[in-house]
Amino acid sequence: MAASALSAALAATLLLAASTAGSGADEAPCTRRPVVFAFGDSNTDTGGAAAALGNYFPLPEGRAHFRRSTGRLCDGRLVIDYLCESLNMSYLSPYLEALGSDFSNGANFAISGSTTMPRDRPFALHVQVQQFLHFKQRSLDLITHGENAPVDAAGFRNALYVIDIGQNDLSAAFSSRLHYDDVIRKRIPAMISEIKDAIMTLYYNGAKNFWVHGTGPLGCLPQKLAEARADDGDLDDSGCLRTLNNGSDEFNSQLCSVCDRLTTQLKGATIVYTDLLSIKYDLVANHSGYGFEEPLMACCGHGGPPYNYDLNVSCLGPGYRVCEDGSKYLSWDGVHYTDAANAVVAAKIMSAEYSTPKLPFSYFCKA
Repeated sequence: MAASALSAALAATLLLAASTAGSGADEAPCTRRPVVFAFGDSNTDTGGAAAALGNYFPLPEGRAHFRRSTGRLCDGRLVIDYLCESLNMSYLSPYLEALGSDFSNGANFAISGSTTMPRDRPFALHVQVQQFLHFKQRSLDLITHGENAPVDAAGFRNALYVIDIGQNDLSAAFSSRLHYDDVIRKRIPAMISEIKDAIMTLYYNGAKNFWVHGTGPLGCLPQKLAEARADDGDLDDSGCLRTLNNGSDEFNSQLCSVCDRLTTQLKGATIVYTDLLSIKYDLVANHSGYGFEEPLMACCGHGGPPYNYDLNVSCLGPGYRVCEDGSKYLSWDGVHYTDAANAVVAAKIMSAEYSTPKLPFSYFCKA
């Protein structure tokens, strides 16, 4: 079987197994209408940056599934898209998209390039939360005045609030002149504090169901591997940079601890933390078992092997080249994962194996 067919078949099998685990195959994933609000960066952005800044990401972006430009930095679907599919709901519309949006199942506030800090700069996590509060208030005001709104009070109360952010903060911190210990002891706690504040703000405004993703292995991104280095002494057995992955692990450790503390502190709240570093690193280390051939080389980029990444010639940049079959690659453009890789990541998320507590993704929409 060709690698592309193998990875597609395996992803479909994993998704099916994850979506039916713990329930009958004919059982609907939700017993009430699922509503999801997402916050984050380009890993979750379904067109927010395109709507906010007028950015246009033409084909080959979107070629693997949508066959058109969608504003996603991917050849197809993101993890959040696969998670929405598992609930039999529509894809999340970007909050800032004026035309064609459907907010009946929630909204996506994630914007490519977003960080946790500085908190008041568009479109930091804090700003995204403020946008949500505006969205909620306007919706409830409309209902009060007898008009229709896509989400009512019960919808907001029972919704799932997904947060996936931190990769850009970490990337910038480790690319700066900050000493490694300063990143670990000062910068990361400040990032985590912003995520904690976002959860608490949402909670005190009625949210009770949270799904929080840890960051992935920064040291396995072609973007980071392509940076000049004195030697290969920092590379591990999978070809990833140990120092950056250790930093990612520390970020996740602190984030998981905060989620645990908030679960105890915030009465009635359910906060699920999911370890994306373990999920994504497993994809790199055991890529062939999942049907992938290139774990560390970008499908769309410039420069050829070993990483096909050039800081000065990004995917869609002058002279870029794109691979023929993205399903053989984990990395789409050196920073973001391919549709095929996202399918496997989503399936592992839905398995609950990597989550604390081990709840199914659909837990929030069960009556």
